[in-house]
Amino acid sequence: MSINEADVNIRPQYDTEFATIADYVVDFAINSEKAYQTARLAFMDALGCAFLALQYPACKKLLGPVVPGTIVPNGSRVIGTEFVLDPILAAFNNGALIRWLDFNDTWLAAEWGHPSDNLGAILSLTNYLSRNHQSFTMHDVFIAMIKAYEIQGILALENSFNRVGLDHVVLVKVASAALSMFLLGGTRDDILNVLSHAFIDGQSLRTYRHAPNTGSRKSWAAGDATARGLRLAWMVKLGEMGYPSALSAKKWGFSDVLFRGEPLRLARPLNAYVMENILFKISFPAEFHAQTAVECAIALHPQIKNRLDSIEKIILTSQDSAVRIISKTGPLHNPADRDHCLQYMVAIGLIYGDLRAEHYEDDFASDPRIDALRQKMEVQENIQFSKDYLDPEKRSIANAIQIFLRDGSSTEKVIVEYPIGHVRRRDEGIPLLLNKFKTNASTLFKADKVEELLNLFESKTLDRMEVHQFMDLITFS
Repeated sequence: MSINEADVNIRPQYDTEFATIADYVVDFAINSEKAYQTARLAFMDALGCAFLALQYPACKKLLGPVVPGTIVPNGSRVIGTEFVLDPILAAFNNGALIRWLDFNDTWLAAEWGHPSDNLGAILSLTNYLSRNHQSFTMHDVFIAMIKAYEIQGILALENSFNRVGLDHVVLVKVASAALSMFLLGGTRDDILNVLSHAFIDGQSLRTYRHAPNTGSRKSWAAGDATARGLRLAWMVKLGEMGYPSALSAKKWGFSDVLFRGEPLRLARPLNAYVMENILFKISFPAEFHAQTAVECAIALHPQIKNRLDSIEKIILTSQDSAVRIISKTGPLHNPADRDHCLQYMVAIGLIYGDLRAEHYEDDFASDPRIDALRQKMEVQENIQFSKDYLDPEKRSIANAIQIFLRDGSSTEKVIVEYPIGHVRRRDEGIPLLLNKFKTNASTLFKADKVEELLNLFESKTLDRMEVHQFMDLITFS
């Protein structure tokens, strides 16, 4: 009897995608000064987001050791706190802090995500290693950031995990696993192994990001993913084997089981493209597809703030992704529900002329004017906005708003194509990004400490500083 070729138990070569990523992590030299400069800004911004998150009890309750009072000698510090934890738990803590308020940097493509989520693992691991007699400087952190951003972002360009119901944090786990393995001194083979584990591992459903189940898990899911990536790297460092065709194996591989049989695609060579083009959330802690919509709303605020009762309808014109992800009617049950509702965010901008994290809390949400405006909104897709969103030379995130009043008059149609945090508005955005950090850091530190940190971020001294020395500056003993 002949044996089916597919049943022959011959160990395959590692999937090509794994090999490409491993070669990049091990061998590619980052020579882009633009990427390094942007990485410093991204690091500063992520810390500021973490500082601000410490003001929110729902976040703080998740921090610290699993067993209260546990102390890990020479462990890894948690941003802005007194906690010293094992690196894996610290990665969860730091990742959750950075991500909590949906205010950290963003990448939008076929899949979206927040590449600074990977700092949970990168910062916690280098902090631990630096504290335990291995030399890791902040420059090493920036290199790791650039490569983690690139892996997550390039995988996101043409692989839409959300369309098959998977959460984008799978890419955080993949990037964090690869860079953690490298920082632990892993070889190319180790990186191949850990990448296979990251794709075999259980993947998060997007259930908690969408009505009717939107909830606070979306604020700590990335912390969980970056910590899991580090955990997998730790296991491979101990000798755990890998699985070469984890992506492509017929019937049992990632593509067949979870990706509708589609192969994973790397849309362009891995370099520093993602870091150079990262999107900063500067003005508003809001889902990024809505950033320009809120900017439109705030521009219209002076015209209609005293005429809210006279509004007949509000036409919101957006891209396909915003319509699919954050256009939402009906009751909004919690802050996580509200900060992923296009209509809610626009209503806040129209009413208050601003949008801050506290606007998602119950006290603000009880304002009856918000739901009254939401009921008057019509959301439409603009096909050109959707095309420009996917155009690699544009990557716009356009929105437009026009308001029609009962007396037959209307406002002008306000259009904003690129948010203030877009690379096309980088010169305009950097001073505001520095001010954002200053505002966020001021919630935790005194003015002189905030200025010390700002001066450090703008100097080359930071690059040469050992990671544990820097972490001592931003934590409490």
